[in-house]
Amino acid sequence: MQDRALAQEIAQVIYDKKGRDIVALDVQHLTVICDYMVIGTGRNANQVKAMADDVDDRMAELGMNLRRTEGQQDGRWVVLDYGHIMVHLFHQDDRSYYNLERLWEDGTNRLPLPFDQTIAD
Repeated sequence: MQDRALAQEIAQVIYDKKGRDIVALDVQHLTVICDYMVIGTGRNANQVKAMADDVDDRMAELGMNLRRTEGQQDGRWVVLDYGHIMVHLFHQDDRSYYNLERLWEDGTNRLPLPFDQTIAD
């Protein structure tokens, strides 16, 4: 599976775990840190941790090894580093404060996602 499809798969896992405000960005022309970023929001720390666990489980199934993780204990801002793909999962109170999209979205690099976020749950 290519990195773009992996980023979209990660977004789907977050969505399936009831994550909100999910964004997948192609940032390879903006930074050398990674090629894709996936950003999502959870309603509370437990949900953020559960989303991180589910993403890591799915990536392991696909043969992708987690290189580094930060924030798993607190569940406020969890970062999962898969090399070419970085996943940022935020507690809803912290998402707007850090506003990563402001730093990494250039208006042309948002990936289409395989689900409709406009449907309320």
